[in-house]
Amino acid sequence: MRALVLGAASSVRRGGGPPRVSLQEIPRPRPPAPGWVVVRPSLTGIASADLALLRADEAAAPVGPRQPLPMVPGSEVVGVVEMARGTRWASEGQRVLVEPNAGCVIRGFSPCSRCAAGETELCENRDRLSSLGTAADGGLASGGGWSEAMLVHEEMLLPADGISDQRGVLGVALATAIHAVLRWNRRGDRVAVIGSGTTTRLLVAALRRLHPDVDITVIVDARGPQRSGRRRRKLPNRLAVDERGVAGALVELGAARVWRGSPEQIVDHAAELVSARRLRQGMPLPVLDRGLDAVFDCRGTAASVTLGLALLRSAGTLVVSGRAARLELDWSALWARELTIAGSGGFGREPAGWRTFAAVREWLTDATFPADSLVTHRYPLDAFETALATAAAGEAAGAIKVVFEDPSSPLRRRRLAEEPEEPAGDDGDTPLLLASTAARVRRDDEAQS
Repeated sequence: MRALVLGAASSVRRGGGPPRVSLQEIPRPRPPAPGWVVVRPSLTGIASADLALLRADEAAAPVGPRQPLPMVPGSEVVGVVEMARGTRWASEGQRVLVEPNAGCVIRGFSPCSRCAAGETELCENRDRLSSLGTAADGGLASGGGWSEAMLVHEEMLLPADGISDQRGVLGVALATAIHAVLRWNRRGDRVAVIGSGTTTRLLVAALRRLHPDVDITVIVDARGPQRSGRRRRKLPNRLAVDERGVAGALVELGAARVWRGSPEQIVDHAAELVSARRLRQGMPLPVLDRGLDAVFDCRGTAASVTLGLALLRSAGTLVVSGRAARLELDWSALWARELTIAGSGGFGREPAGWRTFAAVREWLTDATFPADSLVTHRYPLDAFETALATAAAGEAAGAIKVVFEDPSSPLRRRRLAEEPEEPAGDDGDTPLLLASTAARVRRDDEAQS
């Protein structure tokens, strides 16, 4: 089968550069034990965690052992069961959502205290290698979603009945957003969300669903609207940030307002919003005598965390849902203003006792939940260079969720069959946005070559 393989350590470029990804033919996986199935992905997302793996991003180092190389990335998957062995309910031909949480029992250990509580994302045995080998720990033998087949345990599956592929592939991002919202023990009515990507948008929608009366401000970019040259060089010149489109989409999801500007300008906007005074107090940014009740940071950079702390009122809460790790910060405001910082790095079972992915399935089945427009770009595996460049560029490419698609999927066949012929005078100025086609993918490849 074909798969996008992240190279082994021996293939890493000299000088400590990041490992390369390449399209390879690898053996098709087979279930190693009862309860395991082979899933053929219909759509697989490109997540920020995947991009961090490709960059070998030391600023977002994982907790526990590093992923074994070579490996096939891709954890955001909706697909079809292709082969099943000794399963209780999963059967061949069944459409499923994949919840990428493999706890102790799945990996062959006695349950640790966290897995016994249903908090598999906090498993205390994450640093131990499973007796099942790479099938349970990740790697080439198991394969991830950037492939034509992947191994998954039945306990990591949910039926996808009534959920389209383009909604189902958002399951992991939605679970992350729901868990982040629930990390806030609500006290107050005004919150801000920092970010602009898939998780940000789903977090806004989750806030609106769980707290219909809360006032939501989205801070799209506190560094100005321009992306770095490194991200822009890989894309056709016609692509640029559609600021009005981004703001409009976030308002439709539930935001009351969308802000851009420098950190100082954002603090000024917040002061005007809540009629607060700006207090310098020796902090990197002015703080407010009465600020926001909570800030949800979906970026997790030193700049975004510093801004979040400055926007909070005394005793407010900062929920960090980005991939923050080794950050140099001034923590003075934390103790001086008695702030709470809550990390949100995964999902599993929520405090009320229900499984996060059970809510995901319920929400995605509900046609009123606003998730239909978030998948903006679809690519076959062999167009991976364009797909990864587009995902890394984000809103500069008009991209929200970029996915790889199974070329044999009914969605792709129907979309290509319905696609009208392009007029002969097309000048190629139309942005690469919704329903990317194979023809448009080819044009982008040519523009980069």
